[in-house]
Parts: sequence; C-alpha cells; structure tokens
Amino acid sequence: MMNRFPSGIFGLDRLIEGGFRDKTANVIVGSSGTGKTTFAIQFIMHGIENGEQGLYISLEEKPKQIMEEAALMGFDMEKHYEESLFFIHLKGENFKKMIEEQLPALVKARSDYLIKTRIVVDPLTPVIWATDDKLQQRELIGKLFYTVKNLGVVVATVEEHTKPGETIGEDVLTPVYLSDGVLHLDYYPVGGAFNRTLQILKMRGTKHGEGVYPFIFVRGAGIVVRSTPLETKEEEKKDYSKVFDEAIETAKMLKAQPNVIMKIENIKKWWNYPYSPEEIIEIIFDSYGLKVR
Repeated sequence: MMNRFPSGIFGLDRLIEGGFRDKTANVIVGSSGTGKTTFAIQFIMHGIENGEQGLYISLEEKPKQIMEEAALMGFDMEKHYEESLFFIHLKGENFKKMIEEQLPALVKARSDYLIKTRIVVDPLTPVIWATDDKLQQRELIGKLFYTVKNLGVVVATVEEHTKPGETIGEDVLTPVYLSDGVLHLDYYPVGGAFNRTLQILKMRGTKHGEGVYPFIFVRGAGIVVRSTPLETKEEEKKDYSKVFDEAIETAKMLKAQPNVIMKIENIKKWWNYPYSPEEIIEIIFDSYGLKVR
C-alpha cells in the first residue's frame, strides 16, 4: 500500500485518498491573496505537530516575517524554530548555484535522518522569473523538485498571473507540468463566506475529486475545505459558544490529542462568522478520525 501523508488541510484529504504520496512535489497555484502561504504553513505545521520535521525554503520573505504572519493565523512556528522547523532564506541568491550545489549538499547531509521531513518552497515564482529561457526554467525546476523530493513530501507555492479567458496562467505551466500534484486556488463568488475555491488539477497515482470546492480561512485552524455539496446559508450573527463547548466536550470524550482540543478552543475564541460552525467542526473531527457513535 502506498504511503500517504495527511495534508493538514481540513477536508482536503477526503478528496485525495487520505493525503499526499511520499516523495512527491505538489504545486499550489493561485493569484495573490488566495491562501497559498497559509496552505504551505498549515501543511508544514501539521507534520511538526505529529513528530515530523519541516524545512521551509523561502525565496522572498525572511523567516521572522513568515513566523509573525503564521502567528496572526494561530500557528506558533517560533516554538519549533531550529528544533523541528528549519528555514533557508534565499532572496537575491543565485538560484542555479543553490539548486545545483547547495540543496544537494543539504539533502545528502540529512539523508541519514530517520524522521520524515516536509518541505515548503514559498514562492517558487522567483526561480521561474530568474530566466526567460523555457528550457533553463525546466532544468532548474526539474532539478529542484528531484532533489528535495528525496527528503519527503514537497509543497511549492506559485504566483499566478492569468489573462482573460485563461484557465491557468501561462507563466506557471512549467512547474505545473513537472510536479506530481497541482492544486489551484481561486476567488469564485459562491455566496456567503465560502468565496474562495480549490480545484485539484492533477494528482499522480491518486483518484481525486474533480469538482470545484469552496474553502474558508478559520483563524486558529487555517484552511477548511468544504468537500460536500451542501449549501451555506447566511445567518444573523449569533453566539455559538454552546456549539463549541459541546464540540470540546465531545473531543475530550473521544480522547482527542491536546493539540486538537486546543485548536477547537482557538477557533471558538476567533470565530466571527455569521453562521454556525457545526460543519467546520464536523470536517475537523473527520480529519482527525474522531467518530461520534
């Protein structure tokens, strides 16, 4: 049976047979503000919270800035910094030298570690822009994916700039072609708070969902993908403390891990949407295998 690694994105694993395959490169494509970095942070933090290590290759922002942004979303990256979470910041570097020399050396140095590593490349776009030569782009990105996949599962974010009528931007076609999996994030007005969508364009070796799935940002939990066709109704803003309290008690009864209970408590603290969180809680319970008899 093929090894699967839970994505950490609530609701997504239902759509990709339980998670990402080991040693695959998966690209998250979307325009600015669609949630690519949130996806990457959530993915890497899920692994760390479950005993894995994380390598965050940043080609733009400094580690401090990434950790501060993560904290605003309810993810404490700083707690794991330089213990199970490691950063490589490469802004302004020679990407060719980094991909051909530095990364292989790093992978070789870590090859004896038995702990699985999740790798984020955020964003991959500067590598694409480093050269206009399509062949050289292909060689650089191909080597990058080939090298880091030896450590574990890779998630790379790619900034998209589409033209009218394009399904996906021409500038991201090379990483899309070379990757094992592609998730496309987009703005798509479907009503209510679910105004962003996720679509799985490809996932090699996986029978995946083929629809367009709305998702929402929930502070304290991250991205929650609605993988069911239920409609969301707008409601007047109410106090949903009782719903959360019942969910927390149920999680305790089901002997959920402390970090799961803390996540629900954080969502309760920051919930400000005008509708009941019941479906969100159901998706989170399902993601952690918490079944109510």
